[in-house]
Amino acid sequence: MSFTAEVKDELSRFVLECKDCEKAMLAALVRIEGTLFISGPGKYRLEIATETGSVARTTIRLLHSVYDLKTELTVRRSVLHKTHNYLITVPTQIKLAAALEDLGVLSESGLELGISPKLVKKSCCAASYLRGAFLGGGFISDPRGDFHFELTTESEALAGDLAHLMQNYGIDARLTKRRNIYTVYLKGAERIVSFLALVNAYQSALAMENVRVVKSVRNDVNRTVNAEIANQAKATNAALSQVKAIKLLIKNRGIESIPPALQEFAMLRLSHPDVSLRELGELADPPLSKSAVYHRVRRIEELVADFLEDEKNR
Repeated sequence: MSFTAEVKDELSRFVLECKDCEKAMLAALVRIEGTLFISGPGKYRLEIATETGSVARTTIRLLHSVYDLKTELTVRRSVLHKTHNYLITVPTQIKLAAALEDLGVLSESGLELGISPKLVKKSCCAASYLRGAFLGGGFISDPRGDFHFELTTESEALAGDLAHLMQNYGIDARLTKRRNIYTVYLKGAERIVSFLALVNAYQSALAMENVRVVKSVRNDVNRTVNAEIANQAKATNAALSQVKAIKLLIKNRGIESIPPALQEFAMLRLSHPDVSLRELGELADPPLSKSAVYHRVRRIEELVADFLEDEKNR
């Protein structure tokens, strides 16, 4: 089961104790997954399609319990994707028109495009509307990969209202359009976890947070290891450069060309080409501080630079 399916399954099992919350969640499901057919004045037929069995069961339960509407269920199997498709049909009936108006789908002026304010007046109802929107058109990528969240709808006004509703609760939602589909998306684990907590998907939020913590620790370890490797490589290259410089001076000018104060360091470096400058200082007699070792390195580099300049001017 995908992570999205796990979240939808958890949301479908959440018990709504408030009738207004049930209405808000059903309204979002109908707006995102539903198709309305009109055959004449007051004659409507509604079809709601989903690929998730738990969402189909929740939708049918709400249609029955909130509005006592008759429904028909058709289950089809996709040969290509080897999944089931659930088609819920609400046939033409007396109660349907009033239900559609109550759900904010229809008004006296015709089809409603955004979210009816009456459905999200209370914070619990706003959360329920977002819960229904995710059940209808939500997607969350597997948190073991990238953290990505989407809510899709064909209505620009609805997408904008969903984004605004999420922003009201401190969740930074963004809006984009792909072809004729409008997408509300979240980037980053923190925003997605906040959404899951808002809609009461606590188990899914905890699972994502656990993955986020593991990723954070792993990234910290990787950064530390990479930094240590980089520092080690830098120190090794510096040591090789020092050995090369000392050998150049000895070969061309002899050990006596190196000042006595630097000769001990030069011989230590040749004898211990792999150790760090700190370790090299500890091998000296008496031991040298790190700054004293750095000073000797700079003096040898200056001697090499002078030698190369003399060679160039000959």
